[in-house]
Amino acid sequence: MIIGVPKEIKANEHRVAITPAGVEALKTEGHTILIEKNAGIGSRITDKEYMDAGAEILPAAKDVWSKADMVLKVKEPLPAEYPYFRKGLLLFTYLHLAAEPALTKALIDSGVTAIAYETIQLKDGSLPLLAPMSEVAGRMATLVGTSLLSKHHNGAGILPSGVPGVPQAHVVIVGGGVVGINAAQMAMGVGAKVTILDTNLDRLRYLDELYGARISTMYSTRSALAELSADADLLVGAVLIPGAKAPKLISEAMVKAMKPGSVIVDVAIDQGGSVETIDRVTTHAEPTYLKHEVVHYSVANMPGAVPRTSTFALTNATLPYAIQLATAGWKKACSQNKPLALGINIADGKCTYKAVAEAFNLPVYDVEEVLV
Repeated sequence: MIIGVPKEIKANEHRVAITPAGVEALKTEGHTILIEKNAGIGSRITDKEYMDAGAEILPAAKDVWSKADMVLKVKEPLPAEYPYFRKGLLLFTYLHLAAEPALTKALIDSGVTAIAYETIQLKDGSLPLLAPMSEVAGRMATLVGTSLLSKHHNGAGILPSGVPGVPQAHVVIVGGGVVGINAAQMAMGVGAKVTILDTNLDRLRYLDELYGARISTMYSTRSALAELSADADLLVGAVLIPGAKAPKLISEAMVKAMKPGSVIVDVAIDQGGSVETIDRVTTHAEPTYLKHEVVHYSVANMPGAVPRTSTFALTNATLPYAIQLATAGWKKACSQNKPLALGINIADGKCTYKAVAEAFNLPVYDVEEVLV
């Protein structure tokens, strides 16, 4: 199979979809890898490293897209890339379609088969290709959020750890999944007070057994969210419903009740955001805005700020699936690998992922039908 890797074009996005080791592994399986010139520069991977691993470097994105049977990306395609879509093309990347009506329509209209990293799901409910970026985003949420508490960022001027005789910051994390647990680990590491809310009692028991008195856990209800958000110095939105739009759990009234100079970091912004006052997607160049005297951070590609770490972590997770798709073809690969089949969002002009179909009132087709 011919596998294409274009350069990412989202603002301040410096990740790339494959490492030289990934190229070598695909090349060993007999595949051809085409990479756009300078695609890896942001992750400190040179064209020479890719060529030494067996890739061919092409001068422009259109060359990569037009020649590839399968395109590997990091972020969802942007409108400038929609003209490259064509029937028979396989796209393997993060998609977050429930928050992307225009992209969903473009994929359906073009006949592209799109497999989303974030909806590949194992039997235990875990999301193996979302996990590495959730780990990065969770840790960054605390690092960025506690930094934004500084007065020169419009924060309240609070040191996360406090000092003897002065209390530490209170970090409230909504969601105890991969993002939440990584945010909590970093918050504990800087000496903050930590509370995690979740609706899964088994998860709360696990967190309690793991960290004991180092954190507090709370069953997530509207009243609990209102009480804890009002006390939070840093509020981290870490909610995920696989493939679906994030629920708006933090209302505008709750934000209004937060302390002046407190900070919200909504990691769920990729899926539309879980905070009612998050009304825009921000960028690494201009990451924050003030509303009701609260600092809002809603960057949709947080791991793009640490691209080398993120690129290598992502390839470690995606490479086995990419090899299977390239070697067996997407239909056979997905028939043999049920978690991979759950990654199919759009196939041959049909929406096969229920949460995406519900978001846009589309008919949903059984995955088994498109695999026949």
